[in-house]
Amino acid sequence: MNEMLSSVTPVWSVSELNRAVKRLLESELPLLWVSGEISNLTIAASGHCYLSLKDAGAQVRCVMFRNRAMLLPFKLREGMKVEARAVVTLYEARGDYQLNLESMRPAGLGALFEAFEKLKLALAAEGLFDLARKRLLPANPRAIGVITSPKAAALRDVLSTLRRRAPHVPVVFYPTPVQGEGAADAIAAMLAKANARGEVDVLILCRGGGSIEDLWSFNEELVARAIAVSTIPVVSGVGHETDFTIADFVADVRAPTPTAAAELVSVDRESQLAAVKQLHQRLQRLFRQQLEGCMQRLDYMSRRLVHPGERLKRQALQLQDVAQALRRSMARVMEQKRWQLLNLRQQHSYAKPGLAGLRTQLAVLQQRRRFVVQGQQSRAAAQLATVAARLEALNPTAVLGRGYSLVETTDGKLVREAAGLRNGQKLRLRFAQSEAGVVVGDVPVEQGNLF
Repeated sequence: MNEMLSSVTPVWSVSELNRAVKRLLESELPLLWVSGEISNLTIAASGHCYLSLKDAGAQVRCVMFRNRAMLLPFKLREGMKVEARAVVTLYEARGDYQLNLESMRPAGLGALFEAFEKLKLALAAEGLFDLARKRLLPANPRAIGVITSPKAAALRDVLSTLRRRAPHVPVVFYPTPVQGEGAADAIAAMLAKANARGEVDVLILCRGGGSIEDLWSFNEELVARAIAVSTIPVVSGVGHETDFTIADFVADVRAPTPTAAAELVSVDRESQLAAVKQLHQRLQRLFRQQLEGCMQRLDYMSRRLVHPGERLKRQALQLQDVAQALRRSMARVMEQKRWQLLNLRQQHSYAKPGLAGLRTQLAVLQQRRRFVVQGQQSRAAAQLATVAARLEALNPTAVLGRGYSLVETTDGKLVREAAGLRNGQKLRLRFAQSEAGVVVGDVPVEQGNLF
């Protein structure tokens, strides 16, 4: 009975079951938003984030992979209340039901994050984030422009960094509000003004960290398009390392902090001096090497400089050596050709035919041919005589010559017996030399039929 049930009901492996449940969850439940509090947060060395989202009554395991986590505009921490866009799935290896997080935003800021994502997708579709349109920063800018608020702490950080690293490079400050109503318009206008004046080689757009509302001016489309049309390369240094704005994506280079932006656009004076010193030392070494090489070549040429008479003697000796080598070479060649000629003569003598022997052999073969032909003719004549005798013995005319005759009907049929003959029937008798006609007389009635 058990064997019958097992043959009807399929038995699934654990892997097949988990795989089927995973497909069912991912196909039946759409991409959705889930709100909760972060707990059990772990950020692996690979950059993947593992956490749980919980509320008062339940919790669910979640994973956000590195390529998604690195795009978050804020830093994850324990106890943070968030809203996550996720796909419901199942981790097959352990059979754990979990959420695969696509993006995340702090709870209560959903409208701002939706506006941020919407503008980000629209500008990306236009190609404003493409690497192909981004410009390289000048290696040694003649002047550096800074666009920020005069009251911003970021300005002091940028100026102190530039003063320390490149005190020889002039800095042009373009003051503008970076927070509050009208700040986006002022930033866009100052970008346009800096491009119109054309007095710097690179621009730093910066401000310190803050909440998403504080940084919102750098998420406005007006600012993004002003950065995109700028003919001067723009470095964005807005907020802290975990803060991301639309300006960061449009800018030619994104720096994690304002200080890092200042380091990107300036070359350290000490490193430049060290590089110049190294180049100077290298130039000295190269010059010394060239000088030593020239001295060696001079010594070599002086050793090669000899009297023309001495050179003629050397050349005469070289000519004698060459002539002797030529004579030895010609002698070797002639000796080789002589041996080759002897070898060919021997081969020719071996290959030359003997005419006397061939004539004797030809005479013997002719004599044998005559004997063979005569024997064949004698045997053929004997066979012909035998066949002729046999034919003659079978010749019917020869039988007739011994007194026999053939009886035929008028239509040429041979009469073998008297049966079937009729009285008065005409027949023809054939003899050895002639024929004669006869008429049948007295025929017995009991005779057989004529064939």
